[in-house]
Amino acid sequence: MGNLDEICLRVVALSRQIGDFLMEEKYKVSAADVIQKGQHDYVTYVDKTAEKYIVEGLTKIFPPAGFITEEGTSTKKGDTFNWIVDPLDGTTNFIHGLAPFSVSIALKRDDEIVLGVIYEPNLDEVFYAWEDSPAFLNDQPMDVSTTNNLDNALLATGFPYYDYSKLSEYMRVFEWCLQNTRGVRRLGSAAVDLAYVACGRMDGFFEYGLKPWDVAAGSFIVQRAGGIISDFSNHDNYLFGQEIVAFNPILHSEFIKVIEDTF
Repeated sequence: MGNLDEICLRVVALSRQIGDFLMEEKYKVSAADVIQKGQHDYVTYVDKTAEKYIVEGLTKIFPPAGFITEEGTSTKKGDTFNWIVDPLDGTTNFIHGLAPFSVSIALKRDDEIVLGVIYEPNLDEVFYAWEDSPAFLNDQPMDVSTTNNLDNALLATGFPYYDYSKLSEYMRVFEWCLQNTRGVRRLGSAAVDLAYVACGRMDGFFEYGLKPWDVAAGSFIVQRAGGIISDFSNHDNYLFGQEIVAFNPILHSEFIKVIEDTF
């Protein structure tokens, strides 16, 4: 393969192209275009078309890699490398004409993410990193926050929308956060939540019921920005384990204790 930095910058350019397409289609989607894949889980022709464009573009950038995609537009599997793609993270926001939503692309080598790109077109912000690089926001290096106590922390989360098996525990955590932090935001795009942790706008993010394409790029970018990622048990099974805790390194262990008290 070529240099990861060169590949990453080509993926950044591709993500911007896809973002332009999303913005062009933003107000064209009608109720008739919305298909329900599962409980409160929606897809449109925009998601599928964007993913098709991404698969075509990534194949040109790095032909040997296979794909793990949300909409299943490619079934190719790579022996070593696989792209993990969410063409439109935040579809519910998108179909309601709300921001944010994003394009999320990660490259996995064996079991390790080595490249991540998230593009949020409403603010024209691209977050990216590659193996051993700093994390960047629009070409400027970025770092997680330095907030040193949860009382001063602003957190992000996502509300369960199909898996309610842990709802009672989640609500206890949510209640604790309302009383012991500066607040909790629910933006509607896990990729953007993670990007905002990486650049220090949010001090931490937690959610369950997520898929690999929701978190692959963002978790990697947070780590390259100096943050810590784990599942609710403080293990590293966050990519496929459907649980994630992403915080700056000062607050991560403190929040894990909150999780442990409820889960």
